[in-house]
Amino acid sequence: MNLLDQLNWRYATKAMNGEKVAEDKVQRILEAARLAPTSSGLQPFEIIVIKNQDIKEKIKPVAWNQSVITDCSHLLVFAAWDTYTADRINYMFDLTNKIRGFENEGWENYRQQLLNSYPQKDAEENFNHAAKQAYIALGTAMVAAAELKVDSTPMEGFSADAVDEILGLREKGLRSTMFLTLGYRNEDEDWLSSLVKVRKPMEDFITVIE
Repeated sequence: MNLLDQLNWRYATKAMNGEKVAEDKVQRILEAARLAPTSSGLQPFEIIVIKNQDIKEKIKPVAWNQSVITDCSHLLVFAAWDTYTADRINYMFDLTNKIRGFENEGWENYRQQLLNSYPQKDAEENFNHAAKQAYIALGTAMVAAAELKVDSTPMEGFSADAVDEILGLREKGLRSTMFLTLGYRNEDEDWLSSLVKVRKPMEDFITVIE
């Protein structure tokens, strides 16, 4: 399958059959998310991988009782930084210098530019910016899952405050932003599985400015 075939195959799976996804496939999906681009390369979010069925059962009631929460193999919680801090910014710049083995004046000037900007902003504004970066990784993870013929469901339909409490995210300076369930479709129970994918036609979707 080429990429477009894979994207036509995938859909937001509404019912999963409980079959486990092989760990090597999950790791490849997570690696794709790790490699996704983010603003200034800061990667201002973490991914919590939930395999524990009891935790999934606790989350289900605060996620509109959607069965895919408990029937999936792995529940990925994308949790964004609650704000940008000097320590968080410095960590990524120091890591870059360590891995690349040298310091660059332009790079260090850019570090100072970010240090003079983000930490002074409102925390909610910073969180919203960080959450947008997590969305990029979520999209990348969905494409990687499709390439592996693993079904996935992106989800925002949950109480973030409740999920944060269940997982103890606020204590870590994180806030849940979205879920991605991984598993395999239950075609007998999923009303969406047999329906044709519907998207806007290209002429209504794309504007080309010459």
